[in-house]
Amino acid sequence: MRLDGVRALVTGGASGLGRAIVERFIVEGARVTVFDRSEAGLAAVTRAHPDKVLGVQGDVRDLAANQRAVAESVAGFGGLDVLVGNAGIWDYNRALVTLPDDKIDAAFDEVMGVNVKGYLLAAKAALSALVETDGSMIFTVSNAGFHPDGGGTLYTASKHAAVGLIRQLAFECAPKVRVNGVAPGVINTDLRGPEALDMQDRSLGEVLTDDVMSGNLPIDRLPNPEDYTAAFVFLAAAGESGHATGSIINIDGGFAARGVGRVRGGDALAKGD
Repeated sequence: MRLDGVRALVTGGASGLGRAIVERFIVEGARVTVFDRSEAGLAAVTRAHPDKVLGVQGDVRDLAANQRAVAESVAGFGGLDVLVGNAGIWDYNRALVTLPDDKIDAAFDEVMGVNVKGYLLAAKAALSALVETDGSMIFTVSNAGFHPDGGGTLYTASKHAAVGLIRQLAFECAPKVRVNGVAPGVINTDLRGPEALDMQDRSLGEVLTDDVMSGNLPIDRLPNPEDYTAAFVFLAAAGESGHATGSIINIDGGFAARGVGRVRGGDALAKGD
């Protein structure tokens, strides 16, 4: 699977899974615009690939910022073939019972804003450019888009919403633009949490260690971001996946086949644990 000549835009592409996708796309022959709010992260990825990467700083929750990322990609590379909506935040399995009353509104708005609205705005901004090239959109979902306990109440709801968004966009954008998703399982990456819950400095890679995950998944190991990138390449390669739209590739390490897990509830609900 090669991406020679492909011009891609990756949101949240300056770190973690997004950075791994960018690196893999470049290896396969693509040029990539990285849209991220981290100036330091953007500087690092553009410095590593000065002829292959354009960096655009901004917030995925801002339509104008998304439009600017698309415009700079088209101006710099002459067009846009693939949008990868990847920017996201995790709620560190925060259960409803432990969500503070005074922070629910802000936490909901932040998680849904980044994980759902960010995808919607990226799609809105990129659609015209992708129609011109018969291009495609790819969105990062999660095992939490299909099953419980891959996150807390807010994150799981946001990823279920992302699944619905992919399917609706695939319907609306056909036949000019394909819309698909990749649903990774657990991952050793620097995924942060919402500021509204004071989780912005927490890193998923510090929580999901090999010891923690041992025995919890059929593959019995903690995947790295690079382990998931081939699925994005496949969906970006029109010659390989040109028949696919409205599809989501699940690569969850056996999450859906793990059997009976720990059930929350019981006395913990009364105690607020």
